[in-house]
Amino acid sequence: MKDILKIALSQYGITETKGEIDNPEVMKYYHETGRTWVSHDETPWCDAFMDWCAMKSGLKFSPGLNARGWLKIGQEVKPELVEILALEIPIIVVFWRKAKEGIYGHVGLFIRKNDGAVWVLGGNQGIGQVNISPYQEYRVLGYRRLWI
Repeated sequence: MKDILKIALSQYGITETKGEIDNPEVMKYYHETGRTWVSHDETPWCDAFMDWCAMKSGLKFSPGLNARGWLKIGQEVKPELVEILALEIPIIVVFWRKAKEGIYGHVGLFIRKNDGAVWVLGGNQGIGQVNISPYQEYRVLGYRRLWI
């Protein structure tokens, strides 16, 4: 099993292309994980990126194209154990977007917590890029550890 963090970091800086031309690096996240029907890199892609990283690592990944689908993958990690366990194993963080009870979300790999923020390495962050960004801790829906 390859290290999912190393794979994700190898993509750092990959950015979607605004307009009609699509970045083939972003499109591979969809297509190599079986989402061949996706035709534009401006389609929300945080889940596709995380799926691609998990697949390349030999880990299970979310079958849909929805960040909240990660809440059903792997094993739940209690919030108080995240920082300790993340030293040994990669931890996935799932956030809500727009509404806690809604359908929209975001997913990334846990990096650290501080001052009410959870920092994650993920795709489609900020300017539509693979990077490390902070998200408000109160928006966390769950933490998950992955398995093969």
